[in-house]
Order: sequence, then structure tokens, then C-alpha cells
Amino acid sequence: MQACPRMEYKPLGRTGLKVSAVGLGCGNFGGIGSLPALFGQGESEREAHAIMDAADEMGINFFDTANAYGGGRSEAYIGSWLRARGPLVRHRILLSSKVFNPVGPGVNDAGLSRLHIMQQIESSLKRLGTDYADMYLLHEPEWSTPLEETLRAFDDLIKQGFMAKAMWLSDAHGWVRLDWVQNAFSLFNRRDERELLPLCAEHGLGYTPFSPLAGGWLTGKYRAGEPFPAGSRMTLRPEPYAAWTTDGTFTMLGRFGLYAQERGTEMATLALAWLLGHPQVTAPIVGPRKPTHLDPARQAVDLKLSQTERDEIAAIFGERR
Repeated sequence: MQACPRMEYKPLGRTGLKVSAVGLGCGNFGGIGSLPALFGQGESEREAHAIMDAADEMGINFFDTANAYGGGRSEAYIGSWLRARGPLVRHRILLSSKVFNPVGPGVNDAGLSRLHIMQQIESSLKRLGTDYADMYLLHEPEWSTPLEETLRAFDDLIKQGFMAKAMWLSDAHGWVRLDWVQNAFSLFNRRDERELLPLCAEHGLGYTPFSPLAGGWLTGKYRAGEPFPAGSRMTLRPEPYAAWTTDGTFTMLGRFGLYAQERGTEMATLALAWLLGHPQVTAPIVGPRKPTHLDPARQAVDLKLSQTERDEIAAIFGERR
């Protein structure tokens, strides 16, 4: 293991943008993701500002949010933070938002129709307090809307100046192209290594995985025979991770914890360092609940694993696909 003295920055696909080796996920600001039942259970505006201050100080220049996170609170908190910190901060922070999830009860209040996309980019920019988004994602695919309609809408967003770069592609029509993919990926979930990551490498796409600590499983805070900690993902939103509650999982985590302990580091730091060293990962997105939760990411940037160590860590978890 070798030390690295400062934040690193990597090209995001072929966008021309350089993002910090770690991105800040803002899905916990004002709620827990896009679920209405959890709106108001995330970080307050004051707490979100403290997290963004810590991320900015650390050198993180990539803040990731979505129109539906916290019912719009996430974008609003980012916007109030940017206004309070001034234009120089906005100049150096790259903002990404997303569109797809429901934002109201109407039949057209979700999806990837041109109507919804055009409405939501304007609403997002208003909450963010800026006149453009650096990056914009389709949060999920929607097969009921013709792809051509979505592509044309994204092309118009760039032409009208709403986006610095769009993340979709249609070479046949000369429209905007796909430059960036964001999926769940961690030592617990490596299915993208089979097809998607090789595809990203072949076409020069950036890859910024979310849930790099697998909903807290790779931090060591979940223990066999003990209740899940209050406020954790396994108490607030356990569904994506419920299948991992097995004896085999806890055995694996015990081995991983021992491996980290023998090297004088934390499980979360080691898990993030493994991702940071992955040749096809641009920047994992972490979602801290408090400023100190950024410490493992800060330490992981400084931690360079040898190929032998990477192989040993991967072997602990097996295929996990």
C-alpha cells in the first residue's frame, strides 16, 4: 500500500469534464432517496450544508442529486448552499441531476416524455438556483416512451443551454451521445463486470457507481445476531439489501473485517479503496449522513492497493454477481 497526498481527478468518459475520484451523493438531503414515505427523514438543510462544506473542503467537485430526492428538498438544499457560498463555489462544483421518478400525482408527473423532461429541468434549475446543470441523467429507463422522443428532448436541452452535457446517445440521428453510466456497484454487487463495464471501456463511457458500501454492509456496522442500528439503511429502506441477511454474508464480512484490521484500516476505507483502484470505475458516489462519514473516502483516496491485495479482497467475496 502506498500513500497519495491529495484528491485525484479523472476524466468522465469523453465529456471533457474532470470529476473528483469520489462523488458526493445527495440522496439523503431532506429524505431517503425518492420514496415519499421517507421524505423529511434525511438530513436537514443545516446538516446538508455541513456535509457539502466538508466535501468541498476535501476536494470533491461532483455533487449528484435528482429531482425527486426528498421531494425536491435535496436540490433546494444544494441551491441554498451554493447561494450562501458564492459564485466561485458554483464555478468549481459540477452538478448532476436526474429525471424519471414521480414528482406528483398526475399521470404525466413521471417518466421520460418530452413534456416531463422539459418541465423537470426547469424545476430542478430553479431549486438549484442555477441556469444550467453540468450533467443530467435518465434515472431509470422507461420503455413506454419512444426512445426518439427522449433523445430529442435531451438534444433540445443542450441547444437551449439548460445542460452543459447530456448523457444519452443516438449516433444515427446526430443527437447527443451517452457519456456516463451510474449503477449500483460494490464488492457485494459486481454484476456489471460481466457486460456493462467492458461496454463502458469499449465506448469510452464514464462509470460512477452508487451504493459503494452496499447500504452500510461494507462498513461493519451490521453484526450477526444483533438488531440493525437505528437510522441505517436496513431499518429505513431494507428491501434492496434484504437478501444479504444470511450466515454466509456475516462470515464473509468477518473475514473482510479481519483483513482490514491486519492492515490497520477500516472496512469502509478498504472497500472504497478497492473501487477507486478499479480500472473501469471513474468515481464512486458516497452518501454520508454526517461530515465524519466522509473520513473513509478521504482515507481511501490516500490508499493504493497492490494488485495482489485487490485479488485477495475480491476472493473474500467471490463472484458476488
